[in-house]
Amino acid sequence: MDEHILQAMAGHPEMQLAIPYVRGLMQLIQQHRLDLILARTNRCQRRRRRMLASSVVWLVIAMSLFAKPSIPMVWRSLHPYSPEAEPDESAFTKARQRLGVAPLRELFREIAPTLAPAQTPGVFYRSWRLMGLDGTTFDMPDTPENDKVFGRGGNQRSPNAFPHVRVLALCELGTHAVTDFALRPINHGEQVMVPHLVPSLQPGMLLLWDRNFFGFKLIQSVLSRGAHLLARVKISQLIFERLQDLPDGSYLSCIYPSHGDRLKKRNGRIVRIIEYTHNDPDRVGCGKRNRLLTDVLDPAELPALEAPVVYHQRWEQELVFDEIKTHLNDRAVKLRSKTPRGVVQELYGLFLAHRVIRQVMSDAAARAKPITATGLSFTDSLRILQNHLHEAPTCDVETWYQRVLEEVRRQTLRARRNRWYPRVIKRKMKKWRRKRACHANPTQPTKPFDESILIT
Repeated sequence: MDEHILQAMAGHPEMQLAIPYVRGLMQLIQQHRLDLILARTNRCQRRRRRMLASSVVWLVIAMSLFAKPSIPMVWRSLHPYSPEAEPDESAFTKARQRLGVAPLRELFREIAPTLAPAQTPGVFYRSWRLMGLDGTTFDMPDTPENDKVFGRGGNQRSPNAFPHVRVLALCELGTHAVTDFALRPINHGEQVMVPHLVPSLQPGMLLLWDRNFFGFKLIQSVLSRGAHLLARVKISQLIFERLQDLPDGSYLSCIYPSHGDRLKKRNGRIVRIIEYTHNDPDRVGCGKRNRLLTDVLDPAELPALEAPVVYHQRWEQELVFDEIKTHLNDRAVKLRSKTPRGVVQELYGLFLAHRVIRQVMSDAAARAKPITATGLSFTDSLRILQNHLHEAPTCDVETWYQRVLEEVRRQTLRARRNRWYPRVIKRKMKKWRRKRACHANPTQPTKPFDESILIT
């Protein structure tokens, strides 16, 4: 079917690349794949426009590759010099509205599930591919539409300053590649979002998640995909019955769908519990008991002493969110879009941009073994990609990509130091008054300042 679509579109203007400076990125997002997605989502245009649908897809991705400039300046960054002025703001808004969300969503679903090869260093623990599941939130412009759809959350003191969207992401920890994500309004909890990501799990994966995800149905859904689980459990949450002590200090227990099933000991599932602490007085949590739950029952496959070290790999996902929110999308308000549909579209573009950079880093690390993809600097790799984009039209694409990989592979990070920092911030209180509802839509001047001056 896809071949027939390509033949029918052979002479269509959408088949012509409209943004020369992204030719090099065709190594990662092939133009023919993008054309097929536009055809399937009915986004191919009959009219000849300056901003073709394929150009707008690349523009949405580039909005995150070039986070600080305005959208017209991002457009200019993707084109060589032209005496013709770039389109105005309204033209970009209308082009993004015509494109919608579907092409970006389909493109992400085709590209993101690609996993690192089995021989990639740092991706596996023994025979299991390490995966992480965690959530974060994004700020967006404070518009009535965004506030109505996404909400703004808050605490007992006051609501948040901006509307928020909650994102739950599934990540390959050894490469920092986000393979799937779900987004919901801020009043939705992370637990109800987990089932949307479970279909992306595969046999041979070891999923790591935090203590807030504990639940019998959630655990069952993960194991039904053939994946394994290593999860933290609150010490105060349950008293696990010791069914059998194991030689490594862990023990077997049973979890149940409900309290009634627990009392009658029916419909249970055998799990393994690993409890541990540490004795370093200069490290936070000294003497504090922690608890891990796993479906790997054999201590020979996952020894109790190694399980906490493996579980700590989950913190790699915090670095993923740091890359996306701090370094890639470096803005005071994290998203640009003033409408809910634009927010969703922008988030897909943001995760696609992160995936492009991470794929470049993975390819570069493969050329310089035993360096891992997480051993390279994300920020430096982003800057290199930005600086080299304008060179793509002047040379062979394959040659251009090899040059980029050669430079990226030299951006190695020094070994992580054995340290920790408390989760506190230095500046919290502001001298400015909090913005209230009465400050919204203030009255505006009726005449210029120089016409309003009175000498007293």
